[in-house]
Amino acid sequence: MTADGRPADPATYLDEVLVAMRTPWPGNRNVHIVCHGHSVPAGYFATPQVRALDAYPHLLREGLCHRFPHAAFNVIVTASGGENSESGAARFEREVLCHRPDVVTLDYALNDRRLGPDRARDAWRSMIDAALARGVRVLLLTPTPDNTQCADYDGEDAHELEAHAAQIRGLAAESGVGLVDSLDACLRHAGRERLDGLLSWINHPNRTGHELVAAELMRWFPEMGSGCKS
Repeated sequence: MTADGRPADPATYLDEVLVAMRTPWPGNRNVHIVCHGHSVPAGYFATPQVRALDAYPHLLREGLCHRFPHAAFNVIVTASGGENSESGAARFEREVLCHRPDVVTLDYALNDRRLGPDRARDAWRSMIDAALARGVRVLLLTPTPDNTQCADYDGEDAHELEAHAAQIRGLAAESGVGLVDSLDACLRHAGRERLDGLLSWINHPNRTGHELVAAELMRWFPEMGSGCKS
């Protein structure tokens, strides 16, 4: 997994994982995908309502079940509402790597605005390095939008979120890991629908917003011979 200044290629990055997912019983094994982050992967909609079945980890599981009907796998959610990446990094070893994951997704940028870019970068870097040292494939998620970005997608908060998204894109390129550009997917979708149409409350996506993220994640699990088709 040597970095070459670019994020990993969705067509090949998870090849070893996909071999395991395509292998039927009795030669198969359990594949573990861990979704780590804050309230969004935890499934918070209008706080304190939690709708985990409408959140992207569950939608990812559903998509994988349809695409790989012989796969034995788990999608494990270790996300915690209100948490930032420093807190997530502090429990990464004992609550994420303990599951011996094949793939880990990281999603913290919405709350990392409270940390600032330098502290956030250090926390993300520590989790990436710890995962790579174990041979774990890593997918970094840029943030989903919040209501400061609606309409004109302008204002200080929106620019701050963009800065964190840019930093995550840079980390993916530096480390040669996967990039799931949730923010870009939402902005592209907003050409047909305002960003606030993707939100359930303040900065939590609704079902449509989560579906956009799940679709981006599914690009990393292509069908055999399909390249990176979603």
